[in-house]
Amino acid sequence: MSRTSQRSTFRVLAGMVIPVYRALAVPRWRGLENLPDSGGFVVVANHLTELDPITVAYPVYKAGIMPRFLAKESLFRIPVVGHLLGRIGQVPVYRGTSRAKDSLDAAFQELADGGAIIVYPEGTITRDPTMWPMRGRTGAARLALQADVPVVPVAHWGDQEILYRDPQGHRTVHLWPRSTVHVAVGEPVHARDLVPGGIRQPGRPTAEELARATDTIMGAITDLLSQLRGEPAPAHRFDPRGGAAASSPGTAASARERTAPSGPAGTDGAAPGDELGSADGDVAP
Repeated sequence: MSRTSQRSTFRVLAGMVIPVYRALAVPRWRGLENLPDSGGFVVVANHLTELDPITVAYPVYKAGIMPRFLAKESLFRIPVVGHLLGRIGQVPVYRGTSRAKDSLDAAFQELADGGAIIVYPEGTITRDPTMWPMRGRTGAARLALQADVPVVPVAHWGDQEILYRDPQGHRTVHLWPRSTVHVAVGEPVHARDLVPGGIRQPGRPTAEELARATDTIMGAITDLLSQLRGEPAPAHRFDPRGGAAASSPGTAASARERTAPSGPAGTDGAAPGDELGSADGDVAP
């Protein structure tokens, strides 16, 4: 499936969704020239709210590229919605099942065909109290390193003013006046540059190399978000698992690192599909 396939179906859906979105938001984009002209690539973005899929997909679509999300498999079982998701080439994520590997296989095929896969490396809406990116899952890094395609970091800020859900699940909605939503597209990071010094076996990254590549990805997203917010990011990245926290690039883990409140938490997935950040807005990864 190429980066331009299902354009007619996308156009119909965009014609319905975009006017509603623009009635709520004033989008401001920068860096669209950083989206690759050809070949597959992985878009990685921070996750603030359930509006994020539109916020991130909109500029990708306007650049002439049909965005493909990794979407929670249960969405494909909803009448009409599931049919539309399949028609526009979205990729179902089968977490914790025998079909978990199918998600990666479908994503790899999309990349091989020159398409763009959008992944939220955090795997869920951020639970950081100040809304900075959390520790990332390794799925985006695995896709890029095994498929040998670039990663394009994207940060956005502003759509949380329209729709927000705090870590406790409380929602706030503000429909008017319209909120300005800023989106910054960073320069592509080639697969060979995700791991300093490269990986030992091209196409077969180790767990350590995946972790280092994920740190590079989260650092790139956080740097862009820092520019949009006009303030420095925290020294340490929030860990939703509530255990040992992950450090930001170049910092050492310590007891002061920021962790989530105790409670149910996801793991970094024994199943391949569990590593992937799907677009569904669920707090629980």
